[in-house]
Amino acid sequence: MTMTFTRRLFGALLTTAALTGTAHAAEIELKLAWLTADSPTDPYAITAHAFKKELEAALPGRVEVQLFPNRQLGDDKEILEGLQFGTIDMGVITNAVVANLEPTYQLVDLPFLFGSAEQAHEVLDGDVGQQLAANLRDDGVVSLGAAEGGFRNMINNTRPVRTPADVEGVKYRTMQNPVFIEMFSSLGGSPVPMAWGEVFTAMQQGTVDGLEIPASVVNSNNYADVTKYLSFTRHTYSAIHLLMSERSFEGLPADVQQAVQDAGRAAIAEQRRTVAAAEADIVAALTEKGMEINDIEDVGAFRAKVGPVYERFEPTIGADLLERALQAVSSN
Repeated sequence: MTMTFTRRLFGALLTTAALTGTAHAAEIELKLAWLTADSPTDPYAITAHAFKKELEAALPGRVEVQLFPNRQLGDDKEILEGLQFGTIDMGVITNAVVANLEPTYQLVDLPFLFGSAEQAHEVLDGDVGQQLAANLRDDGVVSLGAAEGGFRNMINNTRPVRTPADVEGVKYRTMQNPVFIEMFSSLGGSPVPMAWGEVFTAMQQGTVDGLEIPASVVNSNNYADVTKYLSFTRHTYSAIHLLMSERSFEGLPADVQQAVQDAGRAAIAEQRRTVAAAEADIVAALTEKGMEINDIEDVGAFRAKVGPVYERFEPTIGADLLERALQAVSSN
């Protein structure tokens, strides 16, 4: 799948959305929010549009999914709070923010846990993922599954990252999440927790030297305009969760609840395929925009440095859940 195909797919989703938008009000309207751009290469946007397409096709005229990208309803934290209170029906939210609500989700953000997207899918779609979803349900939020954010990588304006020593002393914006703060501290960096809405300006002004996000988000949010180096550290697999307010979900008829769950599974499968197929095009686009891109030299050296992160967060994740995840990735 080329970038052109991806854009055609995204355009088709937009067209479908327009065609299924109601001249007469739908029986059920669901608000779905996320914080990044409404771009054909943005993994959050692809998830949202795919879900809208699937659900409205399954229940034509009955359900309308209204999309609110680009922080229209707030940052991730505010969207997640809206899901708990029932003021927002749905959100596509990164794992680190979900983990601040339900600490067992810290498991997914552990550095260098997954060697491939396939390993991550195995864990997130299996019994470990089901346990995480059950835990989140206790917090008033329904998980419809984990879409593909891609692996998070380090971008900065100081130097390429090839060894752990290259992280030392560099000010990296991190999410407001203890796993990421501890990860960058263990590597000798200077983590600066910061809300997403402040980051682009902080990079422009040099308040921070860099940040860590998937390449697709670098591209769709124009970070190549303000950042020189992209290093494929692949330090954390970025799961972005398709979530629904339990209050909104429980208020739906049983057949609509089932359709929502089915649409979630179908949308995530489609989104994962789309994001994976577009990766080469994204790297080419970032290279053309002038970013210097490199791989790290020795993953083992990084893993050795972040060992204390696992020890610190094992109590909140749970020893049994962590062990089950480690067994799943070691056998895959």
